[in-house]
Amino acid sequence: MTECIYTVSGMACGHCAGFVTEEIERIAGVLAVAVDVETGTVTVTSNRDLNVADVRAAVEEAGYELTTATG
Repeated sequence: MTECIYTVSGMACGHCAGFVTEEIERIAGVLAVAVDVETGTVTVTSNRDLNVADVRAAVEEAGYELTTATG
């Protein structure tokens, strides 16, 4: 299993977290998504290494911006 932490700007509430979670969960291999709106971080657990471009596209589809990726 792989865990990556992404910083996403523009999230302000639980609804924002829901939109981001929904889009990221559509990526093949994603097992879990945990969003912390206060810190602007999204922790993604997957069964394989994810392409950052795929995660960025999912975040942008939700209406937000991925600013950094670690892990």
